[in-house]
Amino acid sequence: MVFSAIDVIRAKRDGLRLSDEQIDWVVDAYTRGEVADEQMSALAMAVLLRGMTPEETARWTAAMVASGDTLALSGLSRPTVDKHSTGGVGDKITLPLTPLVAACGAAVPQLSGRGLGHTGGTLDKLESIPGWRASLTADEIRDRLRDVGAVICAATEGLAPADRKLYALRDVTGTVESVPLIASSIMSKKIAEGVESLVLDVKCGSGAFMKTPDQARELAAALVDIGAANGLRISALITDMSVPLGRAVGNALEVAESVEVLRGGGPPDVVELTVELAREMLRHAGISGVDPAEVLADGRAHEVWCRMITAQGGDPEAALPQAAHVDTITAPASGTLTGLDAHVVGLAAWRLGAGRARKEDTVDHAAGVLCLAKPGERVTEGQPLLELRTDRPETLPAVRESLRAAYEISGADVKSTPLILDKVTAGRSSR
Repeated sequence: MVFSAIDVIRAKRDGLRLSDEQIDWVVDAYTRGEVADEQMSALAMAVLLRGMTPEETARWTAAMVASGDTLALSGLSRPTVDKHSTGGVGDKITLPLTPLVAACGAAVPQLSGRGLGHTGGTLDKLESIPGWRASLTADEIRDRLRDVGAVICAATEGLAPADRKLYALRDVTGTVESVPLIASSIMSKKIAEGVESLVLDVKCGSGAFMKTPDQARELAAALVDIGAANGLRISALITDMSVPLGRAVGNALEVAESVEVLRGGGPPDVVELTVELAREMLRHAGISGVDPAEVLADGRAHEVWCRMITAQGGDPEAALPQAAHVDTITAPASGTLTGLDAHVVGLAAWRLGAGRARKEDTVDHAAGVLCLAKPGERVTEGQPLLELRTDRPETLPAVRESLRAAYEISGADVKSTPLILDKVTAGRSSR
């Protein structure tokens, strides 16, 4: 059958369901350059406005997976399982979670990305470690999984090239917000990894892409349905991102906090989410009789972390970068800290140098914000609330001013909000 880009665009523009053959053709033709950027831009806008059925979204995802290679992980002796987070402020969970789940008996191929804007990237964090390298070949990924059980690295060039091309196009054409396109982008890369199981951490709140729990559930349901349609054992946790996760926001700062967690300490919220995601991953992987909380507390996960970092050329004992300039924001009054806006804190860390505005930008690995007090804690006038770290002192006055909107102090106690708000499985949410 002969297709044309114009016919596919018109079909979706008019609200019609695209056939499997139309989807397969247009994704393949765009990857090969037969469909022009302006034509795919028009189709993406039509999808944004008209939506896709779950069946269309699953097929679109499968077509993007088919545009490139997949990792062959079937020969590993351990069950394979991965985690994906939709991103947030201070979200360093991948760092302790990957070695923890590996220490419990699974193989965890965590293919990660870099940060853009106020949310940090896992690879940027790990590149704070001297010598560590993000780029591995498919054979090296399999070797690390076989020898260590865990790997965190960049996706290989051959995985889902259609997604890489379409993602860049959506970023400049106002079509990022489409749930079907978001879901297929995330899932095409995860399915191409070749894992058997996947757990999703879909965040909502001021510091997340999805601002409300309902929006997060919609995305989570789409992601879970795609995974189930492609044979994955899959579920999603809806988690709160109205407050920064942990106390550290910034690359080297988050590595240091992650190591603290792996040594049996760390902020309670980071520990809680790490353990709960680990339990869900182990459930899907069919591993029972092991408590990830115990494995985290007794140092076994830290041992795997050291082996994982060393296997990628890093020195787990090396000193992390330190900022040349440190500034402190203190409490203007005594009372209870009732709010700490994740988005405002994330933007502050970005302005200090921890993030990038464009993909080509470099990051300052030492820059960031330490949240010395969190909501629910009592503070006294003059007590340090936030510590700003940067090698760009000229940014400090504007950052200090912006952070005035980040926190609230009240005489009343604050009601605690649960970190994990919901759980979504194929076809339903559990709470």
